[in-house]
Amino acid sequence: MSTSSVSQLHVWLKDAHAMEEQAEQMLTAQAKRLEHYPKLKERINQHIEETKSQADRLEGCLKSMDESPSTMKDVSGKFAAIGQAIGGSMASDEVVKGGIASYAFEHFEIANYRALIAAADELGENQIREVCKGILEEEVNMAKWLEDNLDDITKAFLSRAESEALEGKR
Repeated sequence: MSTSSVSQLHVWLKDAHAMEEQAEQMLTAQAKRLEHYPKLKERINQHIEETKSQADRLEGCLKSMDESPSTMKDVSGKFAAIGQAIGGSMASDEVVKGGIASYAFEHFEIANYRALIAAADELGENQIREVCKGILEEEVNMAKWLEDNLDDITKAFLSRAESEALEGKR
């Protein structure tokens, strides 16, 4: 394959690393504010650990190609996550909007890893393909968990919102 194709794979791996840095920041902020949804908080905390591991695995892929993550992209992703966290914390229905945003973001990640797997496969980068397949499985599992639980989270929010004694936002 051409060096431009390999260079493109480098760019996409750096983008994925920044995406995981952003995801970690978003999830951490969301988990810190969750008070009344212990099942959701537990699953988010589990995914934070997966996300940290994903960033580490991507960094390993980059190092195997004599590359490193993009500090600029990582910082930009973290700033975007901070903005999202601030905006979300002001919503009166934060837990529901956070669930919706997380579900959408998981599918964004899934699409990115599918493209990375195809690129790595095309370039004969078997190690990178396998790393991305493992990460893809974790992202699919998180998206599926959100899909399976968003209805209940929404109903719990509505139930809490109806009660004068219970706060539902978080």
